[in-house]
Amino acid sequence: MIRIITDSTCDLDRETAARLGIEVIPLSLHFGSQAYIDGVSIDHDTFYQKLSEADRLPTTSQLNPADILDVVLPYLEQGDDVVGIFLSSKLSGTFQSAAIAAAMSESDRFYLVDSQNVTFGMALLVHVACRLRDEGNSAAEIVAALDKLKGRVRLVAVVNTLKYLQMGGRISAASAAMGNLLGINPLVGVIDGAVEAIGKTRGKKSAYRHLLKLVEADLPDLSYPIYFGHTHSPENMTELQNAIMPALTAPAEIYCAEIGSVIGTHVGPGAAGLAYIAN
Repeated sequence: MIRIITDSTCDLDRETAARLGIEVIPLSLHFGSQAYIDGVSIDHDTFYQKLSEADRLPTTSQLNPADILDVVLPYLEQGDDVVGIFLSSKLSGTFQSAAIAAAMSESDRFYLVDSQNVTFGMALLVHVACRLRDEGNSAAEIVAALDKLKGRVRLVAVVNTLKYLQMGGRISAASAAMGNLLGINPLVGVIDGAVEAIGKTRGKKSAYRHLLKLVEADLPDLSYPIYFGHTHSPENMTELQNAIMPALTAPAEIYCAEIGSVIGTHVGPGAAGLAYIAN
């Protein structure tokens, strides 16, 4: 049997993980001296409430090799193959921990994929891995396919407030104040495994039109799913969906996800975006 595991930064909820037949290993989250298990001892509602009240951004702790081995070894011992899909190595040391765990397992049946992505971009690759598994592909074939596909994943999003970018030191307080006054909405994307600014607009509608142009210039391969995501703002995600759908010339599997603590910490509530595999 092929087991697919991932970490909680993919932002797949428990119901979806159970339906897909995957195991999600949670990271730890810290608000000051208070520690939480991502998605287990703190839910999204509580996270965003605490984020709105915080005077400093929370931090996350990467998985360590023992966290991963605790999940993987029982599968290997019963003869299963394991495919681990983890947060981009440019955003966290979690993938490095997975590589150490793989070496410690002394097994050639523990396969790793550096997703070079995060949140619903990473969830997209997990979803494709499950499809390949269910189609009868081997673990090695799944990994080879994902390694080819991950460079075609596009994740773009609109940030609703500059407050959290300023709190994280990514922009100055003066720039944040001026940007909020002018109604500036930054656009961000995952570029070569890292989250980068890709533009800015005035107002959400203008931002959504800009994302539509990006999608039209780099069209999705509709044989793969499309993920839409949001940071505690399903209404903004719905607006974005309505703006993007004209670019889709054929039906596609559409999935939605709420962005959790890792990206949510830095962009704050109200963000909305999409991830897809480009042609």
